[in-house]
Amino acid sequence: MIERDYYEILSVSRTASPDEIKKAYRKMALKYHPDRNPSNKEAEEKFKEASEAYEVLSDTEKRQIYDQYGHEGLRGSGFTGFHGFEDIFSSFGDIFGDFFGFGGHSRTGPARGDDLRYDLEITFEEAAFGKEAELEIPRTVTCDVCGGTGAKPGTQPITCPACGGRGQVSRSQGFFSISSTCPSCRGTGQLIPEPCETCQGMGRIKQKRKVSLKIPAGVDTGSRLRLRGEGEAGERGGPPGDLYVVIHVQAHDFFEREGDDIYCKIPIPFTMAALGGKLDVPTIDGAESLQIKKGTQSGEVFRLKGKGFPRLRGYGKGDEIIQVIVKVPKKLTKRQETLLKEFALLEGETSTPNEEESRGFFKKMWN
Repeated sequence: MIERDYYEILSVSRTASPDEIKKAYRKMALKYHPDRNPSNKEAEEKFKEASEAYEVLSDTEKRQIYDQYGHEGLRGSGFTGFHGFEDIFSSFGDIFGDFFGFGGHSRTGPARGDDLRYDLEITFEEAAFGKEAELEIPRTVTCDVCGGTGAKPGTQPITCPACGGRGQVSRSQGFFSISSTCPSCRGTGQLIPEPCETCQGMGRIKQKRKVSLKIPAGVDTGSRLRLRGEGEAGERGGPPGDLYVVIHVQAHDFFEREGDDIYCKIPIPFTMAALGGKLDVPTIDGAESLQIKKGTQSGEVFRLKGKGFPRLRGYGKGDEIIQVIVKVPKKLTKRQETLLKEFALLEGETSTPNEEESRGFFKKMWN
């Protein structure tokens, strides 16, 4: 992955519109395209830089990740940049034809398969402890009848007579010799007189495949797990793409998660709040004893160290944060009312404050 600032590469502002980004890329691609700069290493590097910058900034999701987290965020999302011209031309397809009236390079060589995305929903507990899942993924695979050639068994593809197997045809335009994708073979450099009946000459077929996935403890919604080589099959013997599994964690009835910490609210009797005592509280690991101190107020927070989620990138676990809510009984027996009135008298309280006390309270509040 290129480490230079993508906006700087394309000479656009960070608020540039998609059209401005496209125009800036068109200008650079026209200047540094390898067909116009043969054997020019500096031009090749600038073309790769511009193409990677355009790949990120023209994609809304990738651009948002880059704006927030930079190159490190893109790495975390699985983006690794382009590994060569074949990646660039394969990724952008016919965009160069739209720009300039000429294509990329010949597609006679191997081409990497497309990446796939799979959205997986898991429970709160599965996110906390991890799990192994078996997924059934629909994808294209190399046709095992023709071995990916697209030709009927016993026959072979032939060299395209229109382009001589180059996948490109040339024509003069002003001072330039412009290359474009061969319309006869569509850039493959080959024709298939007798297509394979199984794949209809495509060399690939759709198939469901079961793959095993190990989900690490501590994942959260939005986590992306990468399975190399489990994407779409490559063309003409090229390597397969990758499979990206995007995690979605179900909400829990009792717990809430914030980062690696777990939050919950637990009601306690007002007698325990006043007198203190031990309380069994739920955690993702089971019940845990919590000491409630005397005079605990409603809304007070307690922390259980190491009872949160495992840290996905690091060591240890988060904490469980417990907020206690003091319950006030709605119905009292005569005996309970009597005892509480006696308690109020001992505290110097009355159930109905007099007018002077009320005025004093509101005066203090306004001050």
